[in-house]
Amino acid sequence: MANPQSPTASPDSQASARSEVNWLSLTDLGRLYGISAVHTGKILGLAGLRHKGGAPTATALEAGLALCQPADHHHQALWNREGCGPHLESQGLEPLQQRNLVGLWADLLSALQQGSPAISVSAEEMAVDMPRELVRPVNRALRDRGCSFQVQPLRKGAGLRPPCSPVPAADAGALRRCG
Repeated sequence: MANPQSPTASPDSQASARSEVNWLSLTDLGRLYGISAVHTGKILGLAGLRHKGGAPTATALEAGLALCQPADHHHQALWNREGCGPHLESQGLEPLQQRNLVGLWADLLSALQQGSPAISVSAEEMAVDMPRELVRPVNRALRDRGCSFQVQPLRKGAGLRPPCSPVPAADAGALRRCG
C-alpha cells in the first residue's frame, strides 16, 4: 500500500488517511489559531515544511505533516492539525479554543478573588477544577489583568478534591459534604 503522505499515493489511500487523522486546509488550520492562511503558510515555510509556491516539502511529507491532494482538488495540500500545531505554537500562537478557556477561567477567578456576599466559593476552591494544562496561561492572564490571585499547581500525587462524606439527615437539601 502506498504511503498516504506521499505525492503519489492513490486517492483511496489518501481518503483513508484523512479519516484517521485530522487533516485541514491551510485556511482551516489558520482559523484554529485566529490567523490567515497566508500567515499560517509563512510559519510553516519558516519551519521548513512548505515551499514558497505552497507545496509541502519532502520533510513535511515524510514526517506525515502534509498530504498532497489529487490535481483536480480545490486545495493543494492538507495539513496534519496535531503535527503542525507545535510549529505554530512555537511562534507564540495558541489555539482559539484554549485562549477562550483561559479567558473564562481568568474572569471567573478574578471575580471570585474580589469576592461577593452572594458567592459562597473561593477562587482557591474553584481553581481545583482547572485543567492542569491551563494553569500557566491562566496565571499569565490573571497577572495581565492586574489580579494578584495565582493558581497553585497541584503537587504530584495530590488529590484533586478532598474526600466526600455522607451528610447527616439534619442537613436537608444537601447530598454530600466535602471537607
